[in-house]
Amino acid sequence: AQSDRLIVLDEAYVDFAPDNGLRLIDRYSNLLVLRTFSKSYAAAGVRVGFGFGHPEIIGRLRNIQNVFNMNVIGHAVGISVLAHRAAYAENHKHIKLERQRVTLELLQLGFSVTPSHANFLLARVPAGQDGSWWQAALERQKILVAFFPDKGLQNHIRISIGTKEQMDAFLAAAREISGSLKMPRSGLAASGSACPLR
Repeated sequence: AQSDRLIVLDEAYVDFAPDNGLRLIDRYSNLLVLRTFSKSYAAAGVRVGFGFGHPEIIGRLRNIQNVFNMNVIGHAVGISVLAHRAAYAENHKHIKLERQRVTLELLQLGFSVTPSHANFLLARVPAGQDGSWWQAALERQKILVAFFPDKGLQNHIRISIGTKEQMDAFLAAAREISGSLKMPRSGLAASGSACPLR
């Protein structure tokens, strides 16, 4: 609904999503859609972003922005990204395909995977297992995933989607770890791989 309040739509991961909010700008004059080159264009360090909105909103933002709000490196990176959009689009397509493949493989291993429209997956480890244990077990195989000890996420890991080779390595390690958990408990204890219960 129309309002005098500004509504900000963060589309940092829009290149991995099936839809975007640009079509809503003509309908809602209080909507500002923000995008960045940080996530899907591998330019996190330069902090280049942009926004779309009603001319009145953009005008107000221009009135308060810093005169030097972008440095020379940021300009150069932004121009380079825009000049290579086709190559980036291919990479985005690859990430979506890998995301789907990894999701299906994890489901086969007993993980629950939250539907994702980003370049990462949030996966709940199999029932009775612990996210920090999985993180450590994967790290021993030189596979890095994120673990968040916050309440409600202790049994989850976050997996960034990389190249096919990287994801093959992750899945191979996950299969091996999952297979070791199916060994008799005495075998687990002997190998030092016992998985703590949540």
